[in-house]
Amino acid sequence: MKFSQMKYEHPNIDAVKKQLTDLAERFRRAEDYESARSIFLEREQLEKHIMTLFSLVEIRHAIDTRDKFYEEEMNFWNSVTPELEEYNQEWTKAMLESSYRSDFENEYGTLMFLKAEMEQKTFSPDIIPCLQKENEWKTAYEKLLASAQIPFEGNVYTLSQMSPFKSDPNDDRRLAAWKAEGQWYKEHQEELDELYDQLVHVRDTMGRKLGYDGYTQLGYYRMQRNCYTKEDIEKFRAAVVKYLVPVADSIYREQAKRLGKTYPMSFADNELEFRSGNPRPSGDPDEILSQGKRFYDELSPETSEFFSMMLENELLDVLSTKGKAGGGFCESIPDYEVPFIFANFNGTQHDVEVVTHEAGHAFAAWMNRKRTPLSYLWPGMEACEVHSMSMEFFAWPWAEGFFGEDTRKFYYSHLAGALTFIPYGTMVDHFQHIVYEKPDMTPKERHGVWKELLGVYMPWMKLDGEIPFYSEGEGWQRQHHIYSSPFYYIDYCLAQTVALQFWVKIQKDPADAWKHYMAYTEQGGSRVFTELLEHAGLESPFEEKCLKEVCEAAKQWLSEFDLTGIC
Repeated sequence: MKFSQMKYEHPNIDAVKKQLTDLAERFRRAEDYESARSIFLEREQLEKHIMTLFSLVEIRHAIDTRDKFYEEEMNFWNSVTPELEEYNQEWTKAMLESSYRSDFENEYGTLMFLKAEMEQKTFSPDIIPCLQKENEWKTAYEKLLASAQIPFEGNVYTLSQMSPFKSDPNDDRRLAAWKAEGQWYKEHQEELDELYDQLVHVRDTMGRKLGYDGYTQLGYYRMQRNCYTKEDIEKFRAAVVKYLVPVADSIYREQAKRLGKTYPMSFADNELEFRSGNPRPSGDPDEILSQGKRFYDELSPETSEFFSMMLENELLDVLSTKGKAGGGFCESIPDYEVPFIFANFNGTQHDVEVVTHEAGHAFAAWMNRKRTPLSYLWPGMEACEVHSMSMEFFAWPWAEGFFGEDTRKFYYSHLAGALTFIPYGTMVDHFQHIVYEKPDMTPKERHGVWKELLGVYMPWMKLDGEIPFYSEGEGWQRQHHIYSSPFYYIDYCLAQTVALQFWVKIQKDPADAWKHYMAYTEQGGSRVFTELLEHAGLESPFEEKCLKEVCEAAKQWLSEFDLTGIC
């Protein structure tokens, strides 16, 4: 079914609550496993329907945040979702106490119970008002960014539409674009500071109401960290500083030489990789999607079927338009057993990476669309990002169809970007740990922490005040994950480390690399992250040698890559 034909109806939330209550009570009274299993599957169907309704609202609201109907529906869901959590917790409790638990584990595995135990640690009715406020402020932040109208060169642009100007080869124009964007953030500084301060304090309050020493432990439970700890993340951060920051630093030093700039460079100059311009797609959005279809058609029978289905059913919305929320995401629509890709094409290399990155998520969802329970459709966030970031590298043999004469630029830029991203993403995580350890910091103190961390993780950034907002330690406010999904961002870094393993395998034997990818993807969310890796023959990013080895391989490739004729 086409996305435009998928019907949304405002739910009778009282009826839903009654259904959830009745299911839990019937489950508790079940006289045998078959009866309990039947009720369990009945509840799975209800959960899929509720998730479908929410997904349709979330997607359609993101496509046009000015649409009053879906704005009101989004506000409705922001309010009732925390209320429904109380009923979900009753079901979870019934499952954990069930005398048929061993039967469920034999059929569906133990992970569903591990997830359930963790979910119980994230909620009590006492925090419902806090959850509602959190949703309200997250939506306000996203709407604020979506409302941005930035004057530049006689026209007005959204934040996403400013991106091409921020990497323009002309030094003056590029710097002006960065200043124009930074000025918009500066004009909304007070609102951005206030929204984040409210989010930090309401999360800290939730953590303390649930018996934790602040938000951090609750944040880990909410992110379903079920096979590694805060200490493991700290070790990973140390390995990034030890192995990756020096590699990234060398990449930017070479870049400064190519551009004829003094190292360290400004934010605007670091954005320009080649004096002749960054790699850009050779075609318009339709041509990019057409080349995407060719890529997936030739990659495997499974990916061919998947991408054709996405195009036929209008399951990609990729153009950047006024009123559209920023960023990109993939969402699942369970009743129809399909994913949806939301993005903002802006004429940069990012457009191609949407077709590979977000489609990597979508392909994983498509491959596991019939999984039971629904919680096994997706693995944890870090595991999901492996699907997407690795798919970007599998597209390399088709890069010429996307980039034309900029193909060699793309190869270098893509690998270099994967390496330089990890220090940034790790810094985002480190920043959040400090913030939630000290929730009463002032906005000025938070900006100071970010500026200090820039010196540790991104020493190639010149902090001289040339570009207001960015060089003053405020650039973290453009990273929506910090507002909407605390502690999420390290998942990208862990996944990128695994994706670099796939890149190494692709250089040696693409067919063998794809077998490992399918072995990883076909597991869905049926195992924890480290076990998914083990069953696919991959190393854990928490092993120091993993990051060390991929850094060595990538550094050698970059040093030997022929940039003759490219400046």
